[in-house]
Parts: sequence; structure tokens; C-alpha cells
Amino acid sequence: MTPLRERNQAAVGGVALVLIALVAVVTYAWNDLPLLDKGIGYSAEFAESAGLAAGNEVRVAGVTVGEVTSVELDRKKVLVEFEVERVGVPDATIASIEIKTLLGEKFLALHPAGEQPQDPAASIPLERTRTPFELQDAFEKLSDTVQEVNTDQLAQSFNVLSDALKDTPPHLREALDGLSSLSKTVSSRDTELANLLSNTSQVSKTLSDRNAQLSRIIGDGNLLLTELQNRQDAITRLLDGTKQLSDQLSGLVADNRGQLKPALEKLGTVTDVLHRNQENLSRSLELLAPFTRIGANATGNGRWFEGYICGLLPPVITVAGAQINPEGCSPPIAAPNQGVAPR
Repeated sequence: MTPLRERNQAAVGGVALVLIALVAVVTYAWNDLPLLDKGIGYSAEFAESAGLAAGNEVRVAGVTVGEVTSVELDRKKVLVEFEVERVGVPDATIASIEIKTLLGEKFLALHPAGEQPQDPAASIPLERTRTPFELQDAFEKLSDTVQEVNTDQLAQSFNVLSDALKDTPPHLREALDGLSSLSKTVSSRDTELANLLSNTSQVSKTLSDRNAQLSRIIGDGNLLLTELQNRQDAITRLLDGTKQLSDQLSGLVADNRGQLKPALEKLGTVTDVLHRNQENLSRSLELLAPFTRIGANATGNGRWFEGYICGLLPPVITVAGAQINPEGCSPPIAAPNQGVAPR
């Protein structure tokens, strides 16, 4: 077999680059490889999308088992395609779009029913799908309906009806008078009611637009509560440990009371002696400082002691008219104040 170093280096480099590129593609697109995809694709028909979008969860009995892959308009209905993993979907399964959060986020819920498996190529029909009630759509429709009502004509109609039935029994006449008053009130507050409904629609739309941010706030709040709960458990364990330590110390003192009492008495005696000799101890520490400095000067230049000897030779030596050591032994130079005042 030909060694690698004797082969065509350009070909070897090209093969290596191709292998590296394949490894990179497989690594970054691992979840998208069809051979590794274990999910089974299904579809369902709905009368409306109800805010469901691709990427929303698919749940069975509250457990996430897949996700929605696409939501598309198919003539007069909405076709929702989704993938499910690890669970089967029977042929009588009911699919419903449910509200996940108060902010309007949705998920696709499957309610399994039937004995035979659902054919992935056949969609779940409209008869077995449900959509939620949309509060925002209801407010928008109510606002549009109120705006289309001619309140003046409505008030006039109630007035005419009241006049026509004025000879009727008192109870019916009072009821009609009440309806007339209600109509006048609605007519006089028409602008305020329209503004109220319009503002309600805007608030609902704002909450829908801020769904992601509010979801993160709620998620962060859950994390904060979880962390506080964890800290509470840690504090509880700390207090329990402190109590156990206190019990152990109490037991230790109780078991060694006979030995601890003489030791504490002797410790008190030693403390009294130290207190009475506190001035002497302070004076000793003051005198120790100059001694330590002189000792450091005498031994700080090498592995020897340095000293001064006076009087080893005669004061003055005269030889053939020449004098040796004419000054003799000089008187000692007074040492500087070492910081210790005389007592």
C-alpha cells in the first residue's frame, strides 16, 4: 500500500476539505436531515387559524409531543400541518386550537380517539376540529356593530312605540318608558361608548403585539420565584444545621462540665495576672524594639556579627619618632534615642 506522504498531495488535500465540509454540514443541519427525522407529519382542517402559527406546540394530554410546521389557507378553510413524535394518532382524533397564555399564544391540542391509526396522507376534517373564542375579534365586531347603529333613529323608534302604547297597563308603559330612557342614554353617550370600544380594541391589539415581551416577563418572574424558593430551602437547611450544632454544643458542655469549670477558673486567674502586669508587658515590648533594631544592624550585612572593640591596643604607640594610633581609643559615641523614654 502506498504511504500517504507519497500520494498526490493536492488530491489528498481536496478529499480532506470535502470531508471537513460534509462534517460541518451534518453538524449544523443535524435536525433537518430526513433520515434522522423521527416525527410523523399530519394535517388538519380548521374554519380559521385563530392565531395559530408555525412553531407552536402540539400537545397530547398537556404533554408537548411535536410542533406546527405550517398554517396555510386552502380555499375556504385553513390547513394546518404538524409533526408528532413518540405517540400515535388514532383515526378519530379531535384537534383543537387552545389558548396557551392569557396574552393570546396558542397551541394545537390533540384528543386521541379511535382504534385504527390516522392516515398521515388524510387530513383531519372540519367535523373533528375546534377553534377558540377570540376576545379581540369579539370587541372589534362589537365596535363595528355599535358604529353602524343609528342611535337617533333608535331613540325615536322607542319614543313612537311608547306613545303608541301609552294606554296600555301601567307596568308595560313603565317598561317602555325605561326602554326609551335607556335609548336616550345610549344616544347621548354614543361618542363615549365608541371611544371606549375603540380603546378596548387598541389595548387588546397592544397586548397581542407585546406578547413576546410579556411572555418573557412572566418567564423571568417564574425564574425569580423559583430562585427565591431555592434560597428559602437553603436558609431552612442553614437554620436546621445551626440548631443541630447548638444541640451538639449543649451536649458537649453538659458532658464535660466537670472538666470545663476548673479550666475556666484557671483561665480567669491567668487573665487577672496578665491584667495586673499589663504595664510591665507594655514596657517590655517598648524595650524590645531597640534591641531588635541593634541586632538587625549587627547581623544584617552577612553571615557575621559586626562590633566595635575599644582599648585592645595602647592609646599611643611611638616608634622611631612615628606615632601609631595617635588619638588612642576615642570615647564612645552616644547612641541616638531609640524611642524609649527614661523611666
